Amino acid sequence: MRNEILRVMRSREGYVSGQELCQKFNVSRTAIWKSIRALQEDGYEIEAVPNKGYRILGYPDSIAEVEVASRLSTERMGRKIRYFMKIDSTNQYCKRIAEEGAEEGTLVIADEQTAGKGRSGRQWVTPPGKAIAFSLLLRPALPPSRISMVTLVMGLSVCKAVRSLYDLPAGIKWPNDVVTSGKKLCGILTEMSAEMGQVHYVVIGVGINANLMDFPPEIADIATSIALETGRDINRAELCAEVCRQFEEDYRVFERDGNLRSLLLDYNALLLNRGRMVRVLDPRAAYSGMAEGISEEGELLVRRADNSLCQVYAGEVSVRGIYGYV
Repeated sequence: MRNEILRVMRSREGYVSGQELCQKFNVSRTAIWKSIRALQEDGYEIEAVPNKGYRILGYPDSIAEVEVASRLSTERMGRKIRYFMKIDSTNQYCKRIAEEGAEEGTLVIADEQTAGKGRSGRQWVTPPGKAIAFSLLLRPALPPSRISMVTLVMGLSVCKAVRSLYDLPAGIKWPNDVVTSGKKLCGILTEMSAEMGQVHYVVIGVGINANLMDFPPEIADIATSIALETGRDINRAELCAEVCRQFEEDYRVFERDGNLRSLLLDYNALLLNRGRMVRVLDPRAAYSGMAEGISEEGELLVRRADNSLCQVYAGEVSVRGIYGYV
C-alpha cells in the first residue's frame, strides 16, 4: 500500500486527506498513519497537517521497491519487484527465480551489484547509490532464433528513455550499447533458457551509468554517465520506471511481429554506426565497410569495398568504429 500512497501524493500538487486515502484503499486511519510513518522512516519528507492531510515534500535517493513501484504505469513489466541493497548479480538471481516459476515481467533491482557480467563475460560492477542495475524476466512465445533481437529492443528502449527524460542526444552503438559523446552509458546482457525449439524464459539485464562521476582507468576513455553529461543528479527510480514503460511498449510490438520490422525506423534513426565506416571483428576474418543500418532480423548491414552487402549477426562478433569506440 505504501507505493500506492506515494503514487497518489505524487500526482497531487497539494494535500491529500487521510479520509480520502482511507476510502481509496478501504483501510483505517491507523493503517494510513502507519504507512506514512514507514515512508518517513525510509527517508521520504512528508508533511502532515490537521484538517488538510498529507503532502510529500522530498524524496530519498532510492531505487528500492516502493519508490520504483510508485512510479510505474506498466501492465506487465515491473508489476512484481524484488529489490536488494546488495547482490552478486541481478541476472543470476532472476534466472534462479525463473526456474522456480516467477511470473513474466518480474523486475529484480539492486542498489549495489558486485559480480555483474557484460558481453563476453566482462565484469560490470555497480557501486552503491551511483548506477542502475536491474533484470527483467520474460517468457516470450517465440522460437529461440528470435530472442537475440530482444537485446536490440531493450537498447532502443533505454535510448528512448534517456532522451525523453534528459534531452540528452543518446544513440545506439549496434547492437545494444547506449552511447553519448562517443562514450558508453549503458550495457545490456540477455540470457535464455530453451530446449527443443522452445523458450522457457529470457532474462535481460541492464546496467546504466546514472550518477557515476569517475571510472577505472581501463574504461575511462570509453565510458560516461548521465550525470557527467547533463551536470545534474539523476533520479534512478524515475529512469528505471521509464525504461520499463518504454520497453513494455516496444516489446509488445516486437512480440506481435516476431521481428524488428515495426521498430526499424526508430532503431535506425538512433543508430550511431549508420553511415560510418566500421571494423567487423569476425573471428573468421575481420573486415571493414560502411554500416547502412539494420535488417528486420537485427543484423547490421555492412557494405564492403567490393559493393557486397554483409549481414552481421551479433552473437560474439564485435563491431568498432574505424577511428574510435563508435
